[in-house]
Amino acid sequence: MTQRWVFFTVTVAVHLLAQVATAAISKSEINQKVQSLISQMSLEEKVGQMTQVTLQVISKPSISGSQYHELDPVKLEDALVNHHVGSILNVIYSAFSVDHWQNILTQIQEVALNKTPHSIPILYGIDAIHGATYTLGSTLFPQSIAMAATWNPDLVRWEGEVVATEVRASGIPWNFSPVLDIGRQPLWSRFWETYGEDVHLATTLGTAYIEGHQGNLQGNLIGTSTHAATCLKHFMGYSYPLSGKDRTPAWLSEGILREYFLPTFEAGIRAGAPSIMINSSEIDGVPVHSNYHLLTEILRNELHFEGVTVSDWEDIKRLYTRDRVASSPEEAVRMAVMAGVDMSMVPLDFSFYEILIQLVKDGKVPIARIDEAVSRILHVKFQVGLFERPYPDPRLKSEFGRSEFTRLSRQAAQESITLLKNSNEILPLSKNKKVLVTGPSAHLLSALNGGWTVTWQGDSEDLYPKDKLTILQAIQNKLGAQNVSFVPGSTYDRILDLDAVVNAAYQVDAVVVCLGEKPYTETPGNIEDLTLEKAQLDLASALIKTGKPVILVLTEGRPRVIRQIVDGVQGILMAYLPGMEGGPAIADILFGEVNPSGKLPMSYPRAPNSIVPYDHVPMEEVEGNTYDPEFPFGFGLSYTSFEVSNLQLSVDSQQPTQTIEVSVSVTNRGNRAGKETVQLYLTDLYGSVARPVQQIRGFQKVELNPQETKRILFTLTPNDLTFIGRDYRRILEPGEFKVKIGPLEKRFQVGQVNPFTVFM
Repeated sequence: MTQRWVFFTVTVAVHLLAQVATAAISKSEINQKVQSLISQMSLEEKVGQMTQVTLQVISKPSISGSQYHELDPVKLEDALVNHHVGSILNVIYSAFSVDHWQNILTQIQEVALNKTPHSIPILYGIDAIHGATYTLGSTLFPQSIAMAATWNPDLVRWEGEVVATEVRASGIPWNFSPVLDIGRQPLWSRFWETYGEDVHLATTLGTAYIEGHQGNLQGNLIGTSTHAATCLKHFMGYSYPLSGKDRTPAWLSEGILREYFLPTFEAGIRAGAPSIMINSSEIDGVPVHSNYHLLTEILRNELHFEGVTVSDWEDIKRLYTRDRVASSPEEAVRMAVMAGVDMSMVPLDFSFYEILIQLVKDGKVPIARIDEAVSRILHVKFQVGLFERPYPDPRLKSEFGRSEFTRLSRQAAQESITLLKNSNEILPLSKNKKVLVTGPSAHLLSALNGGWTVTWQGDSEDLYPKDKLTILQAIQNKLGAQNVSFVPGSTYDRILDLDAVVNAAYQVDAVVVCLGEKPYTETPGNIEDLTLEKAQLDLASALIKTGKPVILVLTEGRPRVIRQIVDGVQGILMAYLPGMEGGPAIADILFGEVNPSGKLPMSYPRAPNSIVPYDHVPMEEVEGNTYDPEFPFGFGLSYTSFEVSNLQLSVDSQQPTQTIEVSVSVTNRGNRAGKETVQLYLTDLYGSVARPVQQIRGFQKVELNPQETKRILFTLTPNDLTFIGRDYRRILEPGEFKVKIGPLEKRFQVGQVNPFTVFM
């Protein structure tokens, strides 16, 4: 751990915990309070608790073209008093100030506490995807795919803590994050919200985020003033649409679901996440919002999840209007509730409330199912401390947007940026050179942040903070404006003035061309081709032809194909979506003030039709097939060089109940300090189900001075050797396994396994 990390842990974490206002309430105490409350509630009050509407429903109409917002007292009372609504969410409006958020939440809770029969507080939820998205001046971290590229659980844990603090400062206790879908379909427009394609990496980082956000493992500090509840998204299979387009069907066998898509959610439940949002799409023809097998048999009966399941936007209605598996709105509500959905994000009317009340009165939904759902919702409200502290705490405003948080965000951006190419050691650039900066993402903060930033789509550049630096501005800060030329060259999809940018290139020593994607999320981000837009590739190609050194900086949420220009550029930085501090972080890497240490959390494809994950099965390496990405999973260069040596296993023959210790030495052979992620890959050489050619089963990020050596220790547990068998149970089979770290390999044997052993 570096000195900077220690500083943050000691000074910030302690300061945050100093604001704790209440101790965690025990589960048994909550159960008693919940049951007492339910026994006093009417059917209408109970169904109201299961109803979630958006802020728009209780607000005055906005003024066209402005960010005006004001609650409507009449609409507010109609929702909370007449319809007993128990939860509200935000997505329509753009960011508000901390003061405005606290005012909104105070007004809402005033009505809930003073004008409803049992004074049950409102549970407000928000999509704080990489920071307090909808609060002005918040600390916005790199997006999740970039955080995954840090391979640093400590950074992700601290991000979770900072986000929770700033969301709580806004008066909001419930965050619709993290996304624990696995990113194995790079066409998908929410790819950048994931932690990448590997189950172990995503599980480790997702758990770390939950621990930071909720206080610790199991979320025991979730009710304190600087922590908040998480909501795991989106249970499950949402991230693997066959077409690659958002909210379209997935074709997934039960075995694949359990092997690749279930473990992250299982880990999130173990970490104490109290809520889960449901997959908007369908799997094998069954919309997940109506899937009893997934929502009850697996989620409840197998994983023992006790928290709240909340629908995604209007998805219960869509069982009738879109999916047509329900023949009426009433049947849609009945199907979803009986499948296991506890709360409906309606979100723009009270139809769910009205329909569900009638279904209960008609005997089509048992009151026991209503009580079950409401008890889960009330449990979360008690768990986050709403009954003890329903109002926003004005003192928390001082915890918002702290300089320590900004430094941490910049460190996360620095550690995420991945050096993919460095021909002739063109990087780092010397500061005595003249540089041309060009490309559509060179001078836009929105290009660094992507969706869920200030607004839903993140594309309102005029609303971004004026004190943050674009890539261009950050480079000008390093070299002086007089040494930096800027010609836009192109938009994302259209050449502007090719002659002007080429002529400018001839006047400088090096060219930094910034390409990537415009901001997007969800369905608006659907694309037809994974290849980067032609205009951008043509811009880079023209610059390559000048003979000047060209360094490519990619700001993109998914790996867009760039085969046309890879060989011609001399340097490539993959910056992902590095957040508000992304501009300075990119400049830090370009000019050598920071040694890059990011590693790809996904395979970077060479062609649109060659999407193969790193943990593919042997069939994909025979008969002309091959894993041949542009850049492989786990890859990333440094300005120094590292070497691993002396790989050792504690045993060469393991019993199924034993652990194996794996140790290796890593040495910095270069002349400058750097951070290296040591990656342990495991291969089950033979199995009754085709086993991947390799899988990550451990990683550690270490910092080494020049010529320094450290010994790294990993522990393999029996569960690390398991897989989903032909009967869809997790099993461990005897046989030979291979451990690989860098170029080093060792093998070991596993003996006979007791057939009654249960693995989780």
